[in-house]
Amino acid sequence: MIEYLESIDIAIVQLINGWNTPFLDEVMWIVSGRLTWVPLYILLIYLAIRQSGWKAGLLFVLGVALSVVLADFISTQGMKEVIQRYRPSHNLDLKDHLHYYQIGWGDFYRGGMYGFVSSHAANFFAITTFSMSFLIDYKKWLFPLLIFIAVLVSFSRIYLGVHYFSDVFVGGLLGMTIALLVYRFIFLPLHKKIVQV
Repeated sequence: MIEYLESIDIAIVQLINGWNTPFLDEVMWIVSGRLTWVPLYILLIYLAIRQSGWKAGLLFVLGVALSVVLADFISTQGMKEVIQRYRPSHNLDLKDHLHYYQIGWGDFYRGGMYGFVSSHAANFFAITTFSMSFLIDYKKWLFPLLIFIAVLVSFSRIYLGVHYFSDVFVGGLLGMTIALLVYRFIFLPLHKKIVQV
């Protein structure tokens, strides 16, 4: 069963990675960059303050930050280093059959050694889930945008050959779970205290 699931993972990464073009390489590299989304973070902070005021806005920032820190730490230290599943780019049977983004002359991006689970997916789905839980005034247009971005970032990791589908899928679930727990058990009780003051 595990071998069958792994064969599906391999087929998916080879398929998506095989769509490579110079243009898509640049697009996916930018999409995968963390600094690319700074304007999005600023927008979310602005919307939180606009919706609920400065105190709740600041609490929102702290809640998102805590969700991301936990998602990043658990995905990296709690899973990648413990499970130690090689990325496609470090899989001896697969790495020579993939296309990689060229960083410099003769230098290609292959990510770290281990890839389960994807920290990018965990972090972006944590941001998405926490924001969707709080920013309900803007849900009609914001929720589809956030989901699209989280899926696109996850897709870019497969495209770049540094993650399997299962890496980003489980990473996304991890990020969502952590954000929901932080929102329910930390953010909401603190938010109620702020509102009562």
